[in-house]
Amino acid sequence: MISLPLQNNTNFGFGPGDDVQNILNIQPVIPVGLSKKWNLINRAIIPVIYQPEIVPGEGSTTGLGDTSYTGFISPREPGKLIWGVGPVISIPTSTNDALGSGEWAAGPSVVLLGMPGSWVVGVLVSNFWSFDSDADINFFFSQIFANYNMKKGWFFTTQPVITANWEAESGQQWTVPVGGGVWRVYKIGKQPVNTLLQAYYNIEKPEFAANWQLRIQFSFLFPK
Repeated sequence: MISLPLQNNTNFGFGPGDDVQNILNIQPVIPVGLSKKWNLINRAIIPVIYQPEIVPGEGSTTGLGDTSYTGFISPREPGKLIWGVGPVISIPTSTNDALGSGEWAAGPSVVLLGMPGSWVVGVLVSNFWSFDSDADINFFFSQIFANYNMKKGWFFTTQPVITANWEAESGQQWTVPVGGGVWRVYKIGKQPVNTLLQAYYNIEKPEFAANWQLRIQFSFLFPK
């Protein structure tokens, strides 16, 4: 299935002024058959960011952040455990220094998924490092997801994104949210879509990271 999620994350209590930051992630997922046994699942995240004023006098800014691409190699006929492995690449597409690192970075990524009964559970883990020895990028990303399927296309879901900046000072590395929400798959005319509404509170975070996040996602689904 090809999908085009539009995920909007509104972050509250961000920065020294406890302001609001907004990030719209455009996240196309396109599977391609490599052979009778293997698929390549292409996933990109293109962020459009509104950044409030961080340094007094500099003002707010809006633009593109750094784009990430992941290519998962995955079996076309998996068993009970569905898996994929491949590279993750951070591409310096940011339009302002405040919106991204401006450096190339890459590393490994792994996704594991199971569907016991009415549940869908899994985890995605990656870590990437900068190409340039003068740039200090060492970043860990993980997303744990658990969906409980109900009738008429409804799901209860939790999908926290847990990150760590290994180059940050001790006590300023981890961001750990807790929360969840609801999800529904339905049709608009003949077009399958899904809508997601979630809220998360950061129980661990760097000093000026957001306190909590409201996530709204709308996805177009294109079965192949």
